[in-house]
Amino acid sequence: MSDGSARRSFRGEHAVVIAAAILLTAIFTYPIAVEPGRVGRIDNGDGQLSIWNVAWVARTLPVDPLHVFDANIFYPQRGTLVYSESNLGAGALAIPVYWATRNPYAAHNSVVLLAFTLGFLSTYLLVRHLTADWRAAAIAGVWFAFSPIMFTRLAHIQLLMTAGLPLTMLAMHRVAERPGALRGAVLGVAMAGQALCCGYYGVFTILMVGFAIVVFAATRRLWTNGSYWIAVATAGCVSVALVAPAFAPYAVFQQTTGFHRTVGQAVRFSANWSAYLASPAFAHAWLLRHLPRWNDVLFPGVLVTVFGVAGAIVGSRERKGELSLLYGGMAILAGWLSFGPSAGLYSLLYRAMPLFAWLRVPSRFGLLVVFALSVLGGIGVSVLLRRTSRPALAFAVLASCACAELLTPLNMREVPKTEPVYTTLEALPPGPVIEMPYFYLEFMFPRHTYYMLQSTTHWMPLVNGYSDFMPPDFLANVMTLAPFPSRDSLKLLGSRHVRYAVFHKYWYNDSNWHDVTARLKEFEAYLRPLYADEGTRLYEIVGTPP
Repeated sequence: MSDGSARRSFRGEHAVVIAAAILLTAIFTYPIAVEPGRVGRIDNGDGQLSIWNVAWVARTLPVDPLHVFDANIFYPQRGTLVYSESNLGAGALAIPVYWATRNPYAAHNSVVLLAFTLGFLSTYLLVRHLTADWRAAAIAGVWFAFSPIMFTRLAHIQLLMTAGLPLTMLAMHRVAERPGALRGAVLGVAMAGQALCCGYYGVFTILMVGFAIVVFAATRRLWTNGSYWIAVATAGCVSVALVAPAFAPYAVFQQTTGFHRTVGQAVRFSANWSAYLASPAFAHAWLLRHLPRWNDVLFPGVLVTVFGVAGAIVGSRERKGELSLLYGGMAILAGWLSFGPSAGLYSLLYRAMPLFAWLRVPSRFGLLVVFALSVLGGIGVSVLLRRTSRPALAFAVLASCACAELLTPLNMREVPKTEPVYTTLEALPPGPVIEMPYFYLEFMFPRHTYYMLQSTTHWMPLVNGYSDFMPPDFLANVMTLAPFPSRDSLKLLGSRHVRYAVFHKYWYNDSNWHDVTARLKEFEAYLRPLYADEGTRLYEIVGTPP
């Protein structure tokens, strides 16, 4: 085959794979692709928080990047985006759709679709590089991108952003093959990109690259290769330089609040053995009835496990066992970490790596087990396809079985229409808003995310808020604001120049609503009605009691 024909064939393979990635993403995530602006994970607080977060970043980053961390929650606090994952990467990807539609659900769902598509393509590129077999690489892409674990993370957009993991390892392989500063810089960019998309996975890339550095140095005898260590140092410098501006607000936040996760907090969120057999996929769901209590969903799938083990065995006989050592070791170490402090390794790294003070959920290391098995599985498939007399048929059967095994139901709900009270509020002069009821019990705090999501209509500052970190100011004043309007709550809101109050009648029981209406009448001199319908009321706060 001539060089021109080879290039055309290579481009043809890529075109087919890209089309397959888009089509499979649309099928696995149905109905998101056909109704991106009308469905979403709005059934829980985390899902609503995620949609609001992506919309905030997509709206603010292009027009006011210096204040992107000053999100419109917990007014009058500033820098409130750092109270949880900032999702700068996801928000940046959502910018075109957000500004084209001004629809927060479409913006968020566009990133969901991109995350699955890029997860597939990045895994394909890595395994294609390792095996020179596009068909094996495509099946590995299915196993990783559409693993059951991913569909349990739909309410957390940052946990869908996995493409940087395969790209980081691809860049690391290229550094080991031909060390140089430029390739080191590419590795640093890949690591930084993943960290900006998900803080947890940023830590994962550090651990993966650190482990790979040692493996490659040992198997390729690079301990004394100056170019290799220059490349590694370049990667570290580039990644730190790119991540530092986004990480700096978190460093300040930690310094001023003392925020950190204790190793004891991680115990609750550690995996147990039954988690590695739990899966929501149609093909696996029957297992759930027979499992002891599981605390996460980490089952990779039958096919990827079988081929992953086979790939590890095959890899042990090739390249001096480098791939088996690298990805097999990665799977073992990640699995060990996922069991949390009680298993020992997590506690050791918690003491050795300051970044572990930001982590709380060791079971998320299970994703690296899936990733390593997918890569090893791709190696196993490539060997099978080379040895069979009908590789095209074997590929078709394997690909079909892989997709069928991993199909998973989605809990996507149709989003409600915007309430008229928010359309009215959007047209008013800007000012801080308090939404009522003001949920004051800790287990009800996530319900404030409804107000956050609705604020995407008007983007005014909210007294309400919810995040991983609840600021002391919120906690100190929650009992004062819960019975608004009252003398104390009006004085507090007046001192902070809060301008509007929205009441949602349907979230009160009859007795509580009777009390609210009585207080509204008592303090009517300080509240000017602006809008009312059967379910909502909007007031302007026009004064404070003496």
